[in-house]
Amino acid sequence: MCGIVGYIGEQQTAPILIEGLQKLEYRGYDSAGVAIYTEQGITVRKFKGRLAVLEEHLNKHRVPGTLGIGHTRWATHGEPNDINAHPHSSYGGKIAVVHNGIIENYMRLKEWLNTLGAEFTTETDTEVIAHLIEHYYEGDLIQAVQKAVQRMEGAYAIGVICKEEPSKMVAVRKDSPLVVGIGQGENYIASDIPALLKYTRDVYFLEDGEMAVLTKDNIDIFDELGMPVERSIYKVTWDLESAEKGGYEHFMLKEMYEQPKAVRDTLMPRLDDENRILLDELSLTPEQLNHLKKIIIIACGTAWHAGLVGKAAIEKFVRIPVEVEIASEFRYRDPFVDERTLVIAVSQSGETADTLAALREAKMKGAHVMTVTNVVGSRISREAQDVFYTWAGPEIAVASTKAYITQVMALYLIGLKMAELRAQMPQEEITKIVQELKELPSKIQQILDHQEKIKELANKQIHQHHAFYIGRGLDDYTAREGSLKLKEISYVHSEAIAAGELKHGTIALLEKGTLVVAMATQEPLYDKMVSNMKEVKARGAYVIAVTKASLEKEMQQSADVVFSVPDTLDILSPVLSVVPLQLFSYYMAVARGADVDKPKNLAKSVTVE
Repeated sequence: MCGIVGYIGEQQTAPILIEGLQKLEYRGYDSAGVAIYTEQGITVRKFKGRLAVLEEHLNKHRVPGTLGIGHTRWATHGEPNDINAHPHSSYGGKIAVVHNGIIENYMRLKEWLNTLGAEFTTETDTEVIAHLIEHYYEGDLIQAVQKAVQRMEGAYAIGVICKEEPSKMVAVRKDSPLVVGIGQGENYIASDIPALLKYTRDVYFLEDGEMAVLTKDNIDIFDELGMPVERSIYKVTWDLESAEKGGYEHFMLKEMYEQPKAVRDTLMPRLDDENRILLDELSLTPEQLNHLKKIIIIACGTAWHAGLVGKAAIEKFVRIPVEVEIASEFRYRDPFVDERTLVIAVSQSGETADTLAALREAKMKGAHVMTVTNVVGSRISREAQDVFYTWAGPEIAVASTKAYITQVMALYLIGLKMAELRAQMPQEEITKIVQELKELPSKIQQILDHQEKIKELANKQIHQHHAFYIGRGLDDYTAREGSLKLKEISYVHSEAIAAGELKHGTIALLEKGTLVVAMATQEPLYDKMVSNMKEVKARGAYVIAVTKASLEKEMQQSADVVFSVPDTLDILSPVLSVVPLQLFSYYMAVARGADVDKPKNLAKSVTVE
C-alpha cells in the first residue's frame, strides 16, 4: 500500500516530506518521489528504489518550497521505475498528484483524454487523475478536483497541488485511508498517522467521498456534494509502533481487517460494467486453451492451500484436470510437463526459491507459465509469461491472511475466464458466480465485526497442546490452512485430516478434551461431516464447528461451539470459512504470549531452498 504525505506552511517542505515518508516505509514500496511548488513552478523528483535514493538527491540538489506532496509507491499498474513513480504531473504542468488505490475505469478515461490531446508518459492509472484535473481546471482547483472525482471509479486517496494556486492543497478519499494533520501555521495530509506524529497529534479522519482543502492557516472539509462538513479533532495518544499498525495491536490483526478491501481491490478492476471478467493477464487464446491437457499449480505453504482451493474451482469451472504440487518436490521427480500444460506458480512474495526453481523447470519442459503473486517486479513475475497481481497490499505479518484470500480470488477469476474462453459454462452461470464474488467483501466484514465469541473461546483453550482440524472436499483444504495458522503463530501442535480418514489411524490419538475443529460448509457433504463429528465426540473430543449461517441451528446439536459464516455458493465458501480460523489462531497466540507478527524460526519470504 502506497504512502502519501503532504505539507503546506512556512517551513521547507522537502525534509518534512522525506521524514514523513520514512515513517511509512513499513507499508512496503518500490519507488519514491516528491512534487514541490517553487518559483519556477512545480518541481518533481522521483526515483525507483529505496527512499534513501530520493533523500540523497534532495540533499545534493535542494528544491526550496513550502508546499509539497510526497509518495512511496507500491506498484500496481506499470513496473517499478523512475517514470512510473509518483508524483504524476498533468500534460500542461499545472497539476501534480499522488495517489493510493486503483482507478478501475482508467483505461476508458485515458482513451477519452487522448482524443482531447493529453499525452501520457507512464503506464499508471494515476497519471489519468492529473490529466483529468487539468482538463477541468478553469481557475478553481476545488471545482476541477470535484469534477474529476465524479468521473473516477475505484478506490483512491489523492493529494493534489496546482501551479496556479500555490497557497492551497486538496485531498480526497474514497475507500483508501487519508488523515489530515492540524498544525499552527501549517497543515498536513498523510495516508497513515506515523507520518504526522513528529509534527502534530491533532488530526481529522476523512470519510469516504470527502474532500479536504488545506491552506497554511485553515482546513475545510466537504462531502461529495460539496457541502461543508463539521469534524471533531481526534487526538492521537498511541506510540509510534502502535500508530504504524493503525491502532491495531499487531500487523496480523490489521491485515485480517484489511481483507474486505484486499478482496475488492483484486476483484473489481477485473470486471467491466456488465460484470464480465477482464483478464488481460491471461494471454492464452481459446485455441491454446482448448489444446491444453492439464493444469499444474505449484506453490508452498499457505499458497499451496490456496492452490488446492483453486484446483477444485478450476476443475469445476473448466473441466480440465488440475494437479497441485508442492514446489519443493516438483522438480525432483521429473514431472510430466509439456507444451500442452499450463503451470500456475503461486507465491505471495514472488521470491520463494522453491517455487521459482519449479517455474524454471516447467518452462524448460515447454509449459506455458503463469504466476499469481502480490509483489510487482518480483523474480517470479519477471520470469513468468503471464502475471496475475493480487493487489492485496503489503503484508507485514509472517502468517499470511489477506494474501491467501486474494490468491484464492485470483484462481477463481482465472478459472472463470478460462471457462468462458473454452465455452465450458453458460455466461449466465458465470455472471451469477461473479455476483456472489462481489458480495464476499461485505460478508468477510460481517465475520470480523462479530469476532468476540472467537476471542472468548481462544482464551478458554490456551491450555491445549494438540488440535485436529477435519473437513471434506473444499473444507478439507480450508482445515489445512487453519491448522497451519494455529501451529505457526501459537505453537500449538496441530494436524489437519480429511474427515473420512479419521478411522484410518488418527482417531487413535483422541482422548477426553482433545480439541477438534470441524469444517462443515459444503451442503452435499454436511451429513457425512456430522457423522465424523459424532465419532470424535464419542471419544471425548471438544468440537468447534464452522458452518454456514443457515445450518448453525442444526449444527448446535452436534458441536460444543459453532461459528457461522454468511451463506454463499459452496465453491466460494473457503474465502469466508477461513476467516474464523485466522481469528482463532490469532487470539490463541495472543493469549499464549507468542510473538504474533514474527513467529520463531519463520520468515516472510523464503528465498532459500
